[in-house]
Amino acid sequence: MKPELKTETGTPNLTGPLMITVLYTTPEATGVALTSAAALAGNLGATIRLVIMRIVPFPLPLNTPPVPIEFSERHARKLARRVGVVPEVQILDCRDREEALLKILPSQSVVVMGVRHRWFPTRQTRLARMLRGKGHEVVLVETAARTKWQA
Repeated sequence: MKPELKTETGTPNLTGPLMITVLYTTPEATGVALTSAAALAGNLGATIRLVIMRIVPFPLPLNTPPVPIEFSERHARKLARRVGVVPEVQILDCRDREEALLKILPSQSVVVMGVRHRWFPTRQTRLARMLRGKGHEVVLVETAARTKWQA
């Protein structure tokens, strides 16, 4: 089954080679997003960057997250290999997900996120709305809805 793409149009980033940024959400949704990003990248001659944002709780300093960076990097590469994509992997240790993301995204970036369809706003759909408001192009790729009976 092909994933459904939702996007809004706008002015592309013309300052350099096009990079498609995939935001890690869940393994399943990120796999679908990477597959869609690979299709987009192939058609546009773009590169793919997988961004994993890890929230570090306040008792810990930012330079000592609770999970070693090697574990997250290995997990990301394994996921990318499973879907046949070789992205640049960027891991962000941060306190505020939105603030950190806005700092690393060039203006008018293309961002792809895997989401599950919900009738209510989710963290991912709110993040997409915020990014669109800041001038970025956001593609939401819906994953197949799974119920507890399918698990």
